[in-house]
Amino acid sequence: MDSPKSRPEELRRRISELGPWFHNMTIGGVQTAPEHFLGDYPAFKWAGFRHVVPQDLTGRTVLDIGCNAGFYSLEMKRRGAARVVGLDSDPRYLAQARFAAEQSGLDIEFREMSVYDVPKLGERFDLVIFMGVLYHLRHPLLALDLIYEYAAKDLMLFQCLQRGDERIPDLAENYEFAEWALFDQPDYPKLFFVEERYAADPTNWFIPNKAAMEAMLRSSGFVIEANPEREVYLCRRGERHYAVEPAPVG
Repeated sequence: MDSPKSRPEELRRRISELGPWFHNMTIGGVQTAPEHFLGDYPAFKWAGFRHVVPQDLTGRTVLDIGCNAGFYSLEMKRRGAARVVGLDSDPRYLAQARFAAEQSGLDIEFREMSVYDVPKLGERFDLVIFMGVLYHLRHPLLALDLIYEYAAKDLMLFQCLQRGDERIPDLAENYEFAEWALFDQPDYPKLFFVEERYAADPTNWFIPNKAAMEAMLRSSGFVIEANPEREVYLCRRGERHYAVEPAPVG
């Protein structure tokens, strides 16, 4: 097993072997992705909204869906979370996450699962982290429904890529079937569908505008408590006003 006290040359070798990394983290003084195209990511993003997450997570449980190399999982454990579970469908990212946790001396459980598998966990978590995943899914609303029904006990830290108009329209609850002009409004809730690629990524499927993203969160039963920076929300599990057929488990 890798030791938290591994020498710098050993760390550099292991980090290189586990690459390429999407999370740039500093492990034992060695950066995992120093030339990341977004800069010091995700640390610089985290600095903009970390204040909305409880500083003391003592006794609380955390589920990090789409954990990648585990940056947020590690941060939650450092805030005292009793249990942190990280999920990702990519075994390479999970290998990176396990290595980062071991080198940090943090006890975190990582599993090769997707958001569609959360019913199999059979438990709810005090905080669900769902960052940078939704627009990579072919079934985004189903994912939010599953988190609401099977994973979220209280809070959800959420982020999704957004494009298009950023205004929030003042909409009525209902419109007549003959109403057409409404859908031509730039600020009407919209999901942009990417048939081929966006940013050279074939997994970018649905990209919402701001109004659509917030509407989808509300529709799934989440109450938006904070929007500390663009695309990032802290939500609380609220009451949903309609029933959703439970997903099969197994």
